[in-house]
Amino acid sequence: MPQPLTLDGVRADIAGELFLEPEQLDPAADLFAAGLDSVRVLSLVERWRAAGCEVGLMDLVEEPTLDGWWRLLTAAREG
Repeated sequence: MPQPLTLDGVRADIAGELFLEPEQLDPAADLFAAGLDSVRVLSLVERWRAAGCEVGLMDLVEEPTLDGWWRLLTAAREG
């Protein structure tokens, strides 16, 4: 059974795709401006879906920040 998502885990997932340490990731920063691309986002979507959060690429594109994504993932998990 997959581990439930946590904010720290999501931060680490995103930071890993950007080749950053998790603490270097600004929760309000635009992740696409920071270097994330659609291929990497799709990888994250698949990982998070496997953990039970049904979130789509377009949902994430609309609010490309760690804070925004965490809100979406939390809502998807609860919904």
